[in-house]
Amino acid sequence: MTVRPIRIVGDPVLRTACDPIRKITDGTRTLVQDLLDTVDDEGRAGVAANQIGVSLRAFSWNLGEEGGLGCILNPVIVELSEELQLDDEGCLSVPELFFPRTRSSYARCVGMDVEGQEIELAGEGLVARLIQHEVGHLDGALYIDGLERSVKKRALRQIRETL
Repeated sequence: MTVRPIRIVGDPVLRTACDPIRKITDGTRTLVQDLLDTVDDEGRAGVAANQIGVSLRAFSWNLGEEGGLGCILNPVIVELSEELQLDDEGCLSVPELFFPRTRSSYARCVGMDVEGQEIELAGEGLVARLIQHEVGHLDGALYIDGLERSVKKRALRQIRETL
């Protein structure tokens, strides 16, 4: 079991778009296991590969009874609802800070599992928020990028004060 350390805001790997996984290798399998072990720590809902320092398109989730434990490689969001939800959001890479963020109420992504089989992750509420948040990481974005302007200003100030 390998719980990898989480990269924190300011680390350039978090601002770099991740490369697609082109071939399932032993390294890919190790990455998936590390992502699963890392997200299975208490209080964690999702971990993107770049959050553990690996610039590849993969993320894991731990949604308990609502969505289980899993990992998706090369996820692509294929559907977002027009209906929006506003809720507090946090991030392991921006520790202990939560800010209100608007996201689509429903999201669906497709990708593949560690065997190369197509899989889908879809849902409303927390599942939708997780999909959008983690795919954002893989694109080199942090959730604070999409905050409303005055909230973002406050968030950036708090981040500077805590780092």
